[in-house]
Amino acid sequence: MAQSVNGGQEDGLMPDSFQILYEDNHLLGIVKPVNIPVQEDATGDADLLTLLKEDVKRRYDKPGNVYMGLVHRLDRPVGGAMVFAKTSKAASRLSESVRSRNFRKGYLTVVHGRLPAQNGRLRNILLKNAKTNTVTVVREGTSGGKEAILDYTVLGFTEGFSLVKVDLLTGRSHQIRVQFAHAGCPLYGDQKYGASVNKPGQQIALWSSLVGFPHPVTKQEFELISLPPRQYPWDLWSAELQEQALR
Repeated sequence: MAQSVNGGQEDGLMPDSFQILYEDNHLLGIVKPVNIPVQEDATGDADLLTLLKEDVKRRYDKPGNVYMGLVHRLDRPVGGAMVFAKTSKAASRLSESVRSRNFRKGYLTVVHGRLPAQNGRLRNILLKNAKTNTVTVVREGTSGGKEAILDYTVLGFTEGFSLVKVDLLTGRSHQIRVQFAHAGCPLYGDQKYGASVNKPGQQIALWSSLVGFPHPVTKQEFELISLPPRQYPWDLWSAELQEQALR
């Protein structure tokens, strides 16, 4: 039986700590605050990996460097559940779970409009432009193109928006954002792939709601669950509906 850890709603980065979903000697599961890069980038802004190392060093009064292994990523504007490895062995085993697709990633998102079916699968070939940090849908056989697959379930529709549960089957850059925009339903607040329907300054409505994996040491199945903050447009639907969809 899987062990589920539910973090409820998260308001973002606290003054001197993070919301911890689970922690032991091997793992650290936290709620990533929005608008913080997961690792150091060209902006030079404080990044999550460095902040977590400093947080662990402070909480446990550790001398020297703290190990923190990055297993999976979230786009800078996206918040929600993430797991990090506290040892190199755990990092290696979790990375193998990712490669073997034994690492589940579930999201909640709010998109513009209606999707063609309540349940469906989106499959596209995506090509990333590293210079512009943008991704486009291209024809099959395009050089450099990578297959992207996700399954979705529409949980509700109101005021022109759909609340959607997404099960990510591949982990391509900007995948959810690009695939839904290509399907005619760009994400609420996405300035990069939905600029024509979103207003500047809106926060993207994409949340890492579930991360599931076998524990790297005990092999027990784990689920880390995090619900989006109770603010617009998430609050157009009940937290109960969102949580039940993840069960």
